[in-house]
Amino acid sequence: MDNELKRTLGVSDAVVVGLGAMVGAGIFAALAPAARAAGGGLLAALAVAALVAYCNAHSSARLAARHPASGGTYVYGRERLGPFWGYLAGWGFVVGKTASCGAMALTVGAYVWPGREHEVAVAAVVALTAAGYGGVRKSARIARLIVAAVLAVLAGVVVVCLGSGAADSGRLAGGGWGGAAGLLQGAGLLFFAFAGYARIATLGEEVRDPQRTIPRAVPIALGIALLVYAAVAVAALSVLGAGALAGSSAPLADAVRAAGRPELVPVVRVGAALAALGSLLALVLGVSRTALAMARDGHLPRALAAVHPRHQVPHHAELAVGAVVAVLAATADLRGAIGFSSFGVLAYYAIANASAWTLGSDVKGRAVAAAGLSGCVLLACTLPAASAVTGAAVLALGALAYAVRGRFTSGS
Repeated sequence: MDNELKRTLGVSDAVVVGLGAMVGAGIFAALAPAARAAGGGLLAALAVAALVAYCNAHSSARLAARHPASGGTYVYGRERLGPFWGYLAGWGFVVGKTASCGAMALTVGAYVWPGREHEVAVAAVVALTAAGYGGVRKSARIARLIVAAVLAVLAGVVVVCLGSGAADSGRLAGGGWGGAAGLLQGAGLLFFAFAGYARIATLGEEVRDPQRTIPRAVPIALGIALLVYAAVAVAALSVLGAGALAGSSAPLADAVRAAGRPELVPVVRVGAALAALGSLLALVLGVSRTALAMARDGHLPRALAAVHPRHQVPHHAELAVGAVVAVLAATADLRGAIGFSSFGVLAYYAIANASAWTLGSDVKGRAVAAAGLSGCVLLACTLPAASAVTGAAVLALGALAYAVRGRFTSGS
């Protein structure tokens, strides 16, 4: 009982945590590379990404209700497919998302104080780690404030763009299509903006009545995120078009400028900074809980499995994740070097869907799991070659570490 977490999160808390992870910096940045890949098929790519995300969310919710422990797919893979598959999912998540934490922290710094990105990034990591140390309810309250502010900014962008004279519905499907391969690559890039719903399942040990709460919270969070993304994508396309959107480094700022409201650009920048902060908060929560689960099984130092007796959080894991991310944020620019995390996330969800397949003979459940698994494999195959090769190398390194550890522990 000493290393178990306390169940304090209800449905609304879980939804907010998921939204904080999804409605993050991705929506401020992912539209441009997705438009470069999909062209006028951007909205179709969004629909494909949402479909794959729904399948993964459905499978994750079913698994979380059956196995309501911290660790997400690490636990599901271990329990349903065997220790190696759980380990591989956990390895890909911890390594990839730790790099993502560093990148997100630097994104906060770039928006808040250009030229001082590293200092601001470290300060953001320290502040969020301290907040997480105080309990998951405190983190949920912070996430609630961030989500409210970001949604307000995004709503403003949509209203300004669609209400301007620059809006033209003819731009929604114009600009040429990128073909099937481009559409799927665009979907793969947009998919990662949806991936935050897994944070609800990762926190399964801290959710009240998980068999009821998680299956309700996951689709609610995913549905709200899809509505927000669709509205923002339509608004940006209507004033910029796919071509201009593809060439933008700050698409939503450029959208409000094109709509004739350049004075709102600083507001969009603040929204982007808050969104990145929310994503960072959710990432730290998810990585620390997966590290806790892996430490319990000896795949990471067992000291990381400690739970604070008063705050009921994995304080050693949170401090370790915070320290590593702070060092990365202070010393390296990871924003352009974390393509492998895209591949790792798809591998993570592929294992989740394969795990969900084993839950029983329910026709709908198995059909959704099969569709989710197929979608993850398909999107992974259409990622840029560098991302796929680096991601595969990271997973192979994890598999090698697992094999070496197995030899040592078996005494051979």
